[in-house]
Amino acid sequence: MKKTIYFLRHGETEFNKMHIVQGSGVNSDLNETGLEQGNAFYEMYKHMDFELVITSALKRTHQSVKGFIEAGTPWIQMTELNEMSWGIHEGKKGGTEMRESYLELVGQWNNGNYEARIEGGESAKELDARVRKFFEFLKSRKEQRILVCTHGRTMTCINCYMEERPLKDMNLFKHYNTALTKTVLENDKFQVEITNDISHLQPN
Repeated sequence: MKKTIYFLRHGETEFNKMHIVQGSGVNSDLNETGLEQGNAFYEMYKHMDFELVITSALKRTHQSVKGFIEAGTPWIQMTELNEMSWGIHEGKKGGTEMRESYLELVGQWNNGNYEARIEGGESAKELDARVRKFFEFLKSRKEQRILVCTHGRTMTCINCYMEERPLKDMNLFKHYNTALTKTVLENDKFQVEITNDISHLQPN
């Protein structure tokens, strides 16, 4: 069965704007800009008649696709789509020490140590495991046009899965707030057609 999946990163929050780490432990709301971004996406894609909306369990994803939910599209929340847990960094603004810690972590991943993590946080291996669990669920669904709203780091892991890349390639992918990635799933193979598209945010 052929499926077309539209992956969306959530809209902007004040934490995004202030460069404060959210991860899975900070359940923040969209700010005014984020709400406008979500509405702009809805206005451009409401004609798609999505058969299912899947979000993380964090409200910033719910708010980003509320137009579709309020229009009556069936909706499922999955913790497997939550943002990566950044442990002791969550709720803190980035600084030199935090950046050095993050770069050290990325270096570990680049060397194939996917069990490395920030203290109290999640490893790349654990993130990958729940992304794979999500895809098992997705493949089991009968719907053929699905909208998925998730988070930046989780989305990079999703990209690696779909393109059959190692996890060390996560940092090759960038996702703006409400950026769209469109993919087609057929015969258990993914064809990514659009990545990091924000044309819905461009002036008419």
